[in-house]
Amino acid sequence: MSSYDESLIPNAPRRQKVSRFRIAAWVLIPLAAILFQVYVRRFAEFLGYLELPLLVTVYFSLMRRQPVGGALIGALIGLAQDSLSQHPLGMFGIVKTLVGYFAASISMRFDVDNHALRFILSFFFFLFHQFFFWVLTQALLGQSLDVPIPQSIIFAFLNAVVAVPLFIILDRLKTEER
Repeated sequence: MSSYDESLIPNAPRRQKVSRFRIAAWVLIPLAAILFQVYVRRFAEFLGYLELPLLVTVYFSLMRRQPVGGALIGALIGLAQDSLSQHPLGMFGIVKTLVGYFAASISMRFDVDNHALRFILSFFFFLFHQFFFWVLTQALLGQSLDVPIPQSIIFAFLNAVVAVPLFIILDRLKTEER
């Protein structure tokens, strides 16, 4: 439909800007985030609170603006993270699939280029990730996992603080928008 035709339909959906990235960005950024998560934690324990694979999943899902694409991004990043972690295969895959799906769904409703909204979403999705990881550990593995709620809230805040400049840097890697 042309723009003239869309203006005649009162409840017509508007076209969303879908960000484009080079193939190298799709591969290297999540890989760098996963390697950071696995190896930097061994050398600098004070950076152990950062969940960069989660932040990259949220960013790419928000920018892609397609729930199925966000779920696929989350699944791939989560399974890659599972393969390098000590957790059972699939735990991060399932949780990051949910995060990717819901982040992309939210991005269809809101303008996610706003830094304050990105901060709030990063904070929320960190807590969402922690909650569903806890639920899956209880339900699928039958293991008891302690969740220190005040510490999780502080870590969510710190991840959100890191997410805003990270998202600004990743915004510079976009190639084109339509």
